[in-house]
Amino acid sequence: MLVNKQALSAIFVSLKTIFNNAFQAAPSTWQKIAMKVPSTSGQNDYAWLSNFPKMRRWIGAKQVKSLEAYKYPVVNEDFEATVEVDRNHIEDDQLGIYQPQAQMAGFSAAQLPDEIVYEAVNKSFTTPCYDGQYFFDTDHPVGGVSVSNKGTAPLSNATLAAAQAGYGAARSAMKKFKDEDGRSLNILPNVLLVGPALEDTARMLLTNDKLADDTPNPYKGTAELVVDARIESDTAWFLLDTSKPVKPFVYQERKAPVFVQQTNPEAEDVFTLRKYKFGAEARAAGGYGFWQMAYGSTGTGA
Repeated sequence: MLVNKQALSAIFVSLKTIFNNAFQAAPSTWQKIAMKVPSTSGQNDYAWLSNFPKMRRWIGAKQVKSLEAYKYPVVNEDFEATVEVDRNHIEDDQLGIYQPQAQMAGFSAAQLPDEIVYEAVNKSFTTPCYDGQYFFDTDHPVGGVSVSNKGTAPLSNATLAAAQAGYGAARSAMKKFKDEDGRSLNILPNVLLVGPALEDTARMLLTNDKLADDTPNPYKGTAELVVDARIESDTAWFLLDTSKPVKPFVYQERKAPVFVQQTNPEAEDVFTLRKYKFGAEARAAGGYGFWQMAYGSTGTGA
């Protein structure tokens, strides 16, 4: 094949099509647990989470909610996946070997939000959120008292007592969460998030009529099960309220994943190494929304 501008353009249009098809077909679960927040600069500050307005009876002057003295910046990071195309392969019509790489680049680009969000999930017991406490912690300050959204009980369907001590206690704790004025936040836990090790237990807890000891299961149908292999812990589990506009986790997008290419025959890499390049680029970050929308248990029992 003659390597010229027209031929290179056709080649990379084909690779971009393969990339985009794989991108569109890639599975994803991050939308079930996180909100997408657009970013127009190097970082976003989520101090607004410290005092989210809630409707109240209007008696007298309006009560203006002011932000607490918190700073919670989430800094965007750069991501890339790059593939080299040897000029000899173009000349010899051997471009079929790059189709799987274009597919994997597209698949990986589509999975980037999942990678970012589940990294935040895995670090949620040891990473601060907007109030300076770890996202899952025992002493979040609310109205002068400490509130916990963290437990240690295992996820279990063995007996009613075991199920109540873990999953049941988490549901009760979340439903009791209040705002700074002591009013209920009306938290409605609707997603149970686990890794592969807890999938069977979680599925039985949410779908079986009876618990393992053959007693009635009061938790059947109380939440949607989300399982993701990127959750690293074999014991940790997470109960979430994703029914509201603000979700527990944040996917912050500055630049959506896009296909990029370097096809200039005068480029140094082409001249010295006979290499053209294509791949994906993105700018994004992950973080935490309202801790009140989530309850996490280490599942270690201690």
